[in-house]
Amino acid sequence: MLATPVAWNDLDASEQVRALRRPGAANADEISDGVKAIIDRVVREGDAALRELSLELDDVGVDSFELSSKEIQAAMASLDEADAAAIEAAIANVRKFHQAQIRPSSMTVEVMPGICCEKLSHPIESVGLYVPAGSAPLPSTAIMLAVPAAVAGCPQRILCTPPDESGAVHPAIVFAAVKSGVERIFRVGGAQAIAAMAFGTESIPRVARIFGPGNRWVTTAKTLVSSMAGGPSIDMPAGPSEVLVIADSNADPDFVALDLLSQAEHGPDSHAVLISTSHELATAVRRRLEAHLGDLPRRDIACVALAHSPSLVVDSVVDAVDVSNRYAPEHLILQVDDPRRYLDSVRNAGSVFLGRWSPEAVGDYCSGTNHVLPTAGYARSYSGLGVDQFMRQMTVQELSQEGLRSIAGTVERLAGLEGLAAHAGAVRARVRLTGNTGDRQ
Repeated sequence: MLATPVAWNDLDASEQVRALRRPGAANADEISDGVKAIIDRVVREGDAALRELSLELDDVGVDSFELSSKEIQAAMASLDEADAAAIEAAIANVRKFHQAQIRPSSMTVEVMPGICCEKLSHPIESVGLYVPAGSAPLPSTAIMLAVPAAVAGCPQRILCTPPDESGAVHPAIVFAAVKSGVERIFRVGGAQAIAAMAFGTESIPRVARIFGPGNRWVTTAKTLVSSMAGGPSIDMPAGPSEVLVIADSNADPDFVALDLLSQAEHGPDSHAVLISTSHELATAVRRRLEAHLGDLPRRDIACVALAHSPSLVVDSVVDAVDVSNRYAPEHLILQVDDPRRYLDSVRNAGSVFLGRWSPEAVGDYCSGTNHVLPTAGYARSYSGLGVDQFMRQMTVQELSQEGLRSIAGTVERLAGLEGLAAHAGAVRARVRLTGNTGDRQ
């Protein structure tokens, strides 16, 4: 159950730090060591390691990792028509929002006469998309990853997701992936899937960048492979889900309770934080949580998550936003009067939901924004997923003789300050040549 409401200002500095601490930090070293061992095995042994790890960690025997076209067609045909329609509606909204993010592919600036600088954008050539499927399938994540990859125009897009106990991939994930533009789907999950996409195996191609959320093992694997020689880049650290709800005395306690539960039911290491300006409201939310937990299918999971989730009482919404900025939540819900009034003060959050009619659940599925967001406080420095992360930029410069002569003195002076004589020489030789040959290009 959510903790008893505590007055934030009654806590000393160390107690405030503990109140906002995410769960699971204590065993970070143990997870890191385990992930390193998995990566080493996959790098050394390829598909053989993936098969062994699938048996050891997931109790699943896998002969062929890639889904065949026959399996894909059968999975798509088996999906309920209403479920398929909901997925396609979500894809349409997500595609519309992400298509609006496309920027001009190039820009040119003449910084001085005869000196032109350009910036060109290209899609990343190969991307790996990771879709978790632990205790529940997540077709919505397939949409959130595959749609911007397709909008960006990435030529190679592969998707890895854990199979069920029979070795099959949930048909909703297959349907969402294919309808969003993914052609190759692999039945492998966990840190071993990240390692396979990072360095390649006999079956799974190596990619330049890896995208997608996951548990602490997946998040740690992404961080480790991105730091290894020859490893891929990653989108962001996107681990266990979290929400912070700011609620004033006029908030609906049922709405607040259900928003907290919508994150708590993701997994036992999820975090659902309540900050309220009203002790009465916070107490009412706690009661409503008990009522809604009664018939929740994932009650046991939600209860574990709520057990390490704080309920804090502050003096004002401004104070609540300050605490939220300190926490830097993945999802921030402002269930307060005139919520847009406080939006400019929000600095650290993955995605913000304004007002009582904006539940976080719509962002998870189909409002159009992306639900792959930074967690664990990384919202201080990372943005949520968008088309830009599937692109790479390259700069170009072109100088005329006159342009080079006009800037040569600056280059030579700066090169002298840094003791890099060849830099100055590369400019000086050209200036000398242009001086001797008139207008020859």
